Amino acid sequence: MQTDPLIFFTAAGFILIFVAGTLAFGEGARNLYANVSGTLMGHFSWLYIGGVSFIFVFLIGIFVSRYGNLKIGDDDDEPEYSTPVWFAMLFAAGLGATLMFWGAAEPLHHAYNPPRGDMEPMSQDAITQAFEFTYYHFAAHMWVVFALPGLALGYFIYKRKMPERLSSVFAPLLGAKIYEWPGKLIDSLAIIGTTFGIAVSVGLGTLQINAGMNILWGVPIASSIHLGIILFITVAACISVATGLDKGIKLLSNINIGLAVALMLFVLISGPTLTLIRQSVESFGIYTSALPEMMFWVDSFNENPGFLSTWTAFYWAWTICWGPFVGMFIARISRGRTVRGFIGGVLGLISSFVLIWFSIFGRAAMEMETSNPGVLTGPVVEDGRTEVALFSLLEQYPFYAIVGPIALIIIVVFFVTSIDSSALVMDMFATGEENVSPTIYRIGWAVGIGAVTAALLLLAPDSGIAAIQEIVIIIALPFFLIEFFMAWALLKAMNEDRAAELPVRTRAWERTFDAEALEEAENRPAPGFDEDGNPVPPPTWQHEDGTWTLEGDIRVDGDLVVSGDIDDSWEGNGDDTKQ
Repeated sequence: MQTDPLIFFTAAGFILIFVAGTLAFGEGARNLYANVSGTLMGHFSWLYIGGVSFIFVFLIGIFVSRYGNLKIGDDDDEPEYSTPVWFAMLFAAGLGATLMFWGAAEPLHHAYNPPRGDMEPMSQDAITQAFEFTYYHFAAHMWVVFALPGLALGYFIYKRKMPERLSSVFAPLLGAKIYEWPGKLIDSLAIIGTTFGIAVSVGLGTLQINAGMNILWGVPIASSIHLGIILFITVAACISVATGLDKGIKLLSNINIGLAVALMLFVLISGPTLTLIRQSVESFGIYTSALPEMMFWVDSFNENPGFLSTWTAFYWAWTICWGPFVGMFIARISRGRTVRGFIGGVLGLISSFVLIWFSIFGRAAMEMETSNPGVLTGPVVEDGRTEVALFSLLEQYPFYAIVGPIALIIIVVFFVTSIDSSALVMDMFATGEENVSPTIYRIGWAVGIGAVTAALLLLAPDSGIAAIQEIVIIIALPFFLIEFFMAWALLKAMNEDRAAELPVRTRAWERTFDAEALEEAENRPAPGFDEDGNPVPPPTWQHEDGTWTLEGDIRVDGDLVVSGDIDDSWEGNGDDTKQ
C-alpha cells in the first residue's frame, strides 16, 4: 500500500462500521447518537462557544505580535498564488456552499423566532438581532476554526519540513511519537471528521439542489433524484481531483467565485438596491458592536440553552470537523505568505465578504417578507423547508428561468470543489505527502464521501442527515480539545524559531522648503537600495599588505561615503566606519 495502513484502516473501518451500524440498528442507533449528542450540547455548549472565542483571541494575539512577520515557509519564499486567486480557492474549498444554503434562510429563521429577548417576530429589533447572530455564526468565528489548523499545518510542513499530516503539528509536544500510534490516531481522527463534516454539507446541498429543480422545472423531490444528484457531484469531483490542484480545483474555484459574485450583484440590482447598500455598510457596525458580548454569551440563566445547542454550538462542532481538511488545504495554497497576511486574509478578507453576502441576500429576503408576509417564512420557517429559501427568493425576481439554473450550477460546483479538495487532503493525511499515491487513491476518498452521504440520505431518509449531524457533534469534541494543544505547540515552535529582529530602517528626510528640494528628498534611495530601487549587497572588507579593499559602497543616508581601496592610515568618517 502507498499509504499508512494504520491510518487508512482505522479511518475507513470507523466509517464503514458507522454506516453499517446505522443501517443495521436503525432507530436504536439513531437514539444512541441523539442521546450522546444531546448530552454534549446540553452540558458542554459553553465549552464550544468559549473555546472558539479563545482561539479567536489567540489568533488576534499572534496577528499583532512579533510572530506576525514569520513566513509560512522559508524566509525567502513568495506566495504561489495571487491574492484574488488565493481568495477564490479559499472560499470555494471552505464554506461557499453553506453561504448559498443559509444566505437568505438564517436571517429569516432568527427574525421570525427571535433567539433572546421579548421581541415581536419580524420587528425591526428582531431583524437587527437576526443579523447579529447570522454575522456571528458565519464571519470570523467560523473561520478561526479553519485558520488555526491551517496556520499550524503550514508552519510545520513548509518551515519545519515535516510530513503533510495533522500529527506533524504536535511535534513540539509528542516528539518522535508523531510517527507512532499517537500521531497516527490523530491523523485517522482528522480523516473521519472530514468525511462526516462534508457529508453533512453534501446532504443538505442535495436537498437544496432538489428543491431548486422542483421549483424550476417541477422535478419531484424523491430519493432517486437525490441519488442522481449525489452521483453527479461525486463523478464531477473525481474528474476534478484527477486533474490536480492547479488545473481542476483552481479553475473551478475561479469560475465559481465569479458566478457567486455575479448572482449577488443581480440580487443587489434587482432588489431594493439602496436599502441593500445601506445594510451592507451598516453590517460592519452591527457586527463589531455586537461581537464582544455575543462571542461569550452562553445563556447561563437557562439550564437548557436550546438555541445555543441547536444553532451556535452545532455550527462550531460542524466547523471543527471541517477544520483539518480546510486547514490543510489553505495551508497548501498559502505557502510563502506571512503569518500576519495569512490571519488577516482568512479572518478579515473572508469575514468582509461574508458580511456583504448576508447583508444582500438576508436583507432582500427581509424586505420581501415584510412586504408580503408569509411568502418566505411560510415555507422556510413554518414548514421547516430551509432548503427552498434561496430559490423562493430568486423566484420573486425577474429572469428566474436564467438565474435559477445559474444558482444551481454555483451550488453544484461549490460541492464539487469541497469534495475534490477534501479528497486531496485526506490522501495527504494518509500518505504524509502530496501526489505520491496513484490518482485512484484520491478518487477513492471522493467516492467514499459520496457513498457515506448516499447511504445515510437514501437508505435512512427520515433520520440519515440528523444522524450525521449528531455524529459530527460527537466526533468534534475530541478534535476540539486537540486544537488547544495545537495552539500551544504552534506558539512554542514560533518562539523557538524566531530569530533576532533587526531594527526598522527608514529613509533619512531633510527639511524642505521648495519643490526642487522635496523632489530630491523623495528620490533619495531607501537604506539598502540604490537609485534604481535595486537591493545593495552589504559591503565587505579584505585586508592585505596594509590596504583595505572594499567590495561595494558605504553610504550614509543615501550619500556615498567611501568606495574602493584605502590604506591603514585612513581614520574613516567616524569611529566605526572602517570597522
